[in-house]
Amino acid sequence: MEGKPCSASVAMKTTLVFPPDTNHHGTLFGGKLLAHIDDVASIAAIRHARKPVVTASTDSVDFLAPVKVGHSITIKAFVTYTHKTSMEVFVKVVTEDLLKGERKVCNTAFLTFVAVDESGRPVPVPPVYPETEEEKRLFQSAPERRKQRQERRQRAKQVAQELVLKDDTDI
Repeated sequence: MEGKPCSASVAMKTTLVFPPDTNHHGTLFGGKLLAHIDDVASIAAIRHARKPVVTASTDSVDFLAPVKVGHSITIKAFVTYTHKTSMEVFVKVVTEDLLKGERKVCNTAFLTFVAVDESGRPVPVPPVYPETEEEKRLFQSAPERRKQRQERRQRAKQVAQELVLKDDTDI
């Protein structure tokens, strides 16, 4: 399978933050931002694989600055690394005070997607290759993130197995 550059998967979205999107502090709900992140990241993954994808994990979601009502957010995502059927997608979110023109990175995240066939079974994805310095840094550090993800998933499975649900109220 022929490789593709990281840039071939880039997906972007800009949206304005309205009052219903915010909490009592006047800042964007974290869950609302996570929905935007998953949306844009999945587009990047689909662009790379040209197959349907499912979200396998969301990790390293770092909230670095508040996003205020009336500001915009621009979300950029691209595939940074691939394995057999999975893709790591890096997401950067920039908030902008549109009246002042001040911009800052307010969030970064890594998500993993798996390409699937019509039966929902994993299918191979093309390799990805970096071109820019940023892409190269993310590509080179991806195997360590993948290892950490696998270890975290294994710990989560162990915890889930230890939880015994007694009845419908034990949730």
